[in-house]
Amino acid sequence: MRPHVVVGAGVVGLSVARSLQRAEPARPVIVLEKESGPAAHQTGHNSGVIHSGLYYKPGSLKARLAVSGAASLKAYCVEKGVDFDVPGKLVVATSRRELDQLDRLLELGRRNGVPARRVSAEEITEREPHLRVLAAIEVASTGRVDYRDVAAALARDVVDGGGEVRTGVSVRSVTTVGTTARVHLVDDDLEAERVAVCAGLHSDRIARASGLDPQIRILPFRGEYSELIPDRAFLVSGLVYPVPDPDLPFLGVHLTRGIDGTVHIGPNAVPALAREGYSWSDVVPRDVWESLSFPGSWRLARKYGPTGAREIIRSITGRALVKAAQPMLPELRVDDVRKSGSGVRAQAVTRTGDLVDDFLFLRAGAVLHVLNAPSPAATACLPIGEHIAHELTA
Repeated sequence: MRPHVVVGAGVVGLSVARSLQRAEPARPVIVLEKESGPAAHQTGHNSGVIHSGLYYKPGSLKARLAVSGAASLKAYCVEKGVDFDVPGKLVVATSRRELDQLDRLLELGRRNGVPARRVSAEEITEREPHLRVLAAIEVASTGRVDYRDVAAALARDVVDGGGEVRTGVSVRSVTTVGTTARVHLVDDDLEAERVAVCAGLHSDRIARASGLDPQIRILPFRGEYSELIPDRAFLVSGLVYPVPDPDLPFLGVHLTRGIDGTVHIGPNAVPALAREGYSWSDVVPRDVWESLSFPGSWRLARKYGPTGAREIIRSITGRALVKAAQPMLPELRVDDVRKSGSGVRAQAVTRTGDLVDDFLFLRAGAVLHVLNAPSPAATACLPIGEHIAHELTA
């Protein structure tokens, strides 16, 4: 019996594998991962937030899956003994022009089924004594988890269900011959019944190598964080987000106390010089050329040039990042922060320079390519896995 194959062992790929097993227990499932273990890239380098679904366009796939995904993820963590908590978060306004945006977010939350409410000045002070803001809304369902632990639990589920998670295996392309999918590895081929390509940062590259035109290019954006030094971590008690600028694709600099107690400030968002480029010193000429030669890159740069320049400055100097957070937290000083980790976001961009904001799939016979899996993909990994498995086997 030919197996189902999943390319990529992040939380989305592992969730797809688990869902395929549950849908067809008798058929083998194999997960192929090029790194030495699961969760090596986007899954293992994110903020650790269980998102509520507050910000997303009503009716979009990610809006529909975020709320149910957060609930199912929390239940899964309880079942598997994965540490998590649900402290809620504050979204804060620091200027009068942001007050209307808070109302807009409350309406978005209502339409998406996300409980959110205005909180009083007394409640803000009680939750976050060091904040100085004009107003805030509370989103009580927002949680925290280490997604590496979630990925490890999903991988155990796959193995316990009789499947395999093969690491150190690079996939070049995936094609369909008749009714059979063929996974082309570096030095071998593997026949499969169905294949889900959940390759994240390399999703478009595998699609093109498979003879397809995905109509998008993955542009890697690095999000860099700083963290409060231990002696100043008391400045932030929980999760604090600014009102996002509706004209920009990112949420802005926020303050997040992780489940391990570390308080992060950030992220910025700068173009990475490698698809797995976690610092400025990580440079892969092929990746740079693929970004620069894509027309959508230059059109995107024209749209967001000034914003991009500010983000690069934040990357180079911690002072700019601190300055961005000080309207919320005026006690913050440059000496209070130090460099922390970073992650690389696989951002799908069209030839016209538009950011793909929702999930994007490309079906080719027995193969389904997941071309874009934006936030809240980690939060909603369980229903997304079910959705992809259903689409693949339908």
